[in-house]
Amino acid sequence: MKAVHFGAGNIGRGFVGLLLHEGGYELVFSDVASALVEAINAESAYTVHEVGPGGVDREVTGFRAIDSGADPESAADEVATADVVTTAVGPTVLRFVAPTIAAGLLRRAPDAPPLAVMACENAIGATDILRAEVEGAVAQSGGGPEALARARFANTAVDRIVPAPQDNPGVDVTVEPYFEWAIEQGPFQGELPHVPGAHFVDDLCPYIERKLFTVNTGHACTAYFGAERGHERIAEALADPEVAARVEAALQETSAMLCAVHGLDPEDMTAYRATILDRFRNPQLPDTVQRVGRQPLRKLSRHERFVGPASVAAEQGLSTRALVEAIGAALHFDVADDEESVRMQELLRTEDADAFTLQVTGLATDHPLFDPVRAVVAARQAAL
Repeated sequence: MKAVHFGAGNIGRGFVGLLLHEGGYELVFSDVASALVEAINAESAYTVHEVGPGGVDREVTGFRAIDSGADPESAADEVATADVVTTAVGPTVLRFVAPTIAAGLLRRAPDAPPLAVMACENAIGATDILRAEVEGAVAQSGGGPEALARARFANTAVDRIVPAPQDNPGVDVTVEPYFEWAIEQGPFQGELPHVPGAHFVDDLCPYIERKLFTVNTGHACTAYFGAERGHERIAEALADPEVAARVEAALQETSAMLCAVHGLDPEDMTAYRATILDRFRNPQLPDTVQRVGRQPLRKLSRHERFVGPASVAAEQGLSTRALVEAIGAALHFDVADDEESVRMQELLRTEDADAFTLQVTGLATDHPLFDPVRAVVAARQAAL
């Protein structure tokens, strides 16, 4: 069996690649970072170091890497004969890997088993996004529906904290012991790929939203509330009782929304929140508030970790006070080497509160969340 994974960074090697290796796949990393590709190919093994309670070292072997920027044809050939294709490149980069996957499908033998394609990204419906891009690339190459029929595209929900930067030698990776990989099983029509530790579900939406609106929301809340209080690291920020209380309040609101919309059990969500916050407190994961808080404009967009859950909560008549406070904290995030942070501060200085709220959050002026968000925008602008 062979798996091709696009994105050979820490997530690719320390999470997706590790589980695929443990599933018995020959592992082919595809990346455009030439130096990283060379470093991977210089090694016969690398170690995934799990730090925290229950953590162990896990060795990965049987891998190689391809520079898909310099040699897209070889990457497409690998896809053509693979059993599984995965990505961990970021949602905005999926359109750049789609042509290579499309080329591989066009070269795939008609009698080959369907290729399992799974985008492992922090986004709702990431594999749907990838499929649309692949479909467009196939059509542009003159291919037809039969090429798409050679693949099974399944959405996933993934969760593992992999801090950056890391001081590991070579291509070793440090991760937390906890992970979750949920995969929708319907597209596979009963022929599930072998991925140890993953669980296949009928309805992925509750898993995706539970993860995004607890893990991602909580991580970002910790970063922005922590930055306001002058903290450098995530674990340090959560050791501050005021930050911890504000993060917990925001996650209570996302939990209430998730229970209302998806019928999740409130006690299960309480336990899940506690687990997530304990993970953030892991002192062996040296994540900084600046790294976690970067790209605030994306994080404040309509379906992301703040406005996404808060808008649904507002529509349900639920509390959004703590989430709106987190949005206000995000507006204070001012980091010179983060382009989105610089752009956000510029917009705050040049746009009025209505225009900023419309442009950044995508909320309609008649949405019940618009006025509370506009108020924290105006407050931030008044302080500039």
